Amino acid sequence: MTTLLQGSRDVLKGKRMPVTFRPFKRAARYVTVAALCAASAWAHAAATIKADSLTIGSDLTYPPYAYLDAGKPAGFDADFSRLLAGKLSLQPVFVDTRFPDLILGMRARRFDTVASALYVTPERAKLIDYVPYLKTGSSLLVLANSAYAPKGPEALCGKRVASIKGASWTPKLQKVSRETCQTKGQGEIKVLEFPTAPEALMALRSQAADVMMEDAAVAHSMLSQTQNAVKVSSTALLYPVVIGLGINKDAQELQAQLKKALGEARASGEYAALLSRYGLEAPTDADVQAALAGPRQ
Repeated sequence: MTTLLQGSRDVLKGKRMPVTFRPFKRAARYVTVAALCAASAWAHAAATIKADSLTIGSDLTYPPYAYLDAGKPAGFDADFSRLLAGKLSLQPVFVDTRFPDLILGMRARRFDTVASALYVTPERAKLIDYVPYLKTGSSLLVLANSAYAPKGPEALCGKRVASIKGASWTPKLQKVSRETCQTKGQGEIKVLEFPTAPEALMALRSQAADVMMEDAAVAHSMLSQTQNAVKVSSTALLYPVVIGLGINKDAQELQAQLKKALGEARASGEYAALLSRYGLEAPTDADVQAALAGPRQ
């Protein structure tokens, strides 16, 4: 120790360092290299918040996308997340979070990704990145024994349409009503809004409404829920939207890993089988670009 302290004083005085001090310099160099290697290894492992796990933020109150079944996450988003996590040899961990808090929670590092029917929009794309995996839209439901079977919005003129309150398709229906129905003298589209989808369905079943508009996956699930008392009359997705996994913009490694896992699920046929089970579709590149561009003015 005396030699080390004396050597330090000599250096401060501008004297040449004694030979006895050099091993400490070499040791310091080795420690620095080891620390850099450890930091590099940690950075690679930090692709997810928790080692060996994929932590997923999801609002588990929205069947059939995400909900709890006997206390366990279920629905398309839960099944899809498990599929990708398996491809990455990671354990899926779900964090039940209400929808308005999902992006905030991800940006605060509470979870790695958001899988919760998250629409791809230009506004959100300024805050987060996406791994698009789903195209959905709305469907029309009527009573199973109804002779009225509308295929699209133009067939709703003069009809009562039950809908959940605040749905994205409501202003679009109102536009059709103004620009198409009323100009042709066919009567307005009367949208009847209800707090929940089950209440809107009840209005249809009690004939307080002529038709119901609902998310395609939700509508698909209602067929079994009602034991086929209702049917889907539309033949294609109406007002299609793209859904994607939400990813933080600085998580490019994780985004690349998830895209690779999705590619493997496509190749194996597991992804197509999952979409078919829920009556949904995969988005095309054109769909994704249109979603990011936003609606035409």
